[in-house]
Amino acid sequence: MKALGIAATGMLAQQTNVDVIANNIANANTTGFKSGRAAFQDLIYQNVRSAGTLTSEEGTARPVGTDIGLGVQASGVIRHNTQGGLVQTENQLDLAIDGRGYFVVNRPDGTQAYTRAGTFQLSAEGQMVAINGFDIEPAIVVPELTRQVEINQFGVVMAYVENSTEPTELGQITLATFVNDAGLKPIGDNLLEATTASGEAVEATPGSPGIGVTRQGYLENSNVNIIQQITDLISAQRAYEMSSKAIETADQIMTTTNQIK
Repeated sequence: MKALGIAATGMLAQQTNVDVIANNIANANTTGFKSGRAAFQDLIYQNVRSAGTLTSEEGTARPVGTDIGLGVQASGVIRHNTQGGLVQTENQLDLAIDGRGYFVVNRPDGTQAYTRAGTFQLSAEGQMVAINGFDIEPAIVVPELTRQVEINQFGVVMAYVENSTEPTELGQITLATFVNDAGLKPIGDNLLEATTASGEAVEATPGSPGIGVTRQGYLENSNVNIIQQITDLISAQRAYEMSSKAIETADQIMTTTNQIK
């Protein structure tokens, strides 16, 4: 009786599924968040009878085999990198990426991380930083007495200092892209880091071929579809209940067998 173990793997898989869905729902209002989907794969099979084995002396062969599966396991969480909706904030340091790409930030340990959350502020030294205080790359320093900052769709940052009628160019924001965006590792704080699966970051200016543009005064909402998540949550709950019912049925069968005299 393998049903107990098989159904148990189904319950464990659906627990993972519910965890992923719950995280999506919890981050429905997180800037730049990308929803995930749990992916599953079947476990190994026990071969009872092989297809093609002879069934008679005349050479007839078995057209199909008897392979009993041993359950399911979670194989990964696939992140959906679709575009989230843009919402206007009227904050001149807020930036949204319309298209492909990630902002690059420098972490305190000297490594770089990547984010779609363009909630930028100024440090005490006037440098543009992410909401967690990490410097953006390349560095952009806004002079004192700047009355207005303008960032065009190509990532060029300009400032109107004091009473000057001509803007001063402060620098160029670049975006990073990856061959396999799904291979990036989420590390919290709206940050991702490169892995061997994602490949190395390729930096380019916004508006380059295949690269998104920057939108000043906007932020990108999460791409979580609440209705879809609730539907998926109901499906996961039903699948969990069915696996639980399979365990109950297997237990009843074993109880009946043990009672045979």
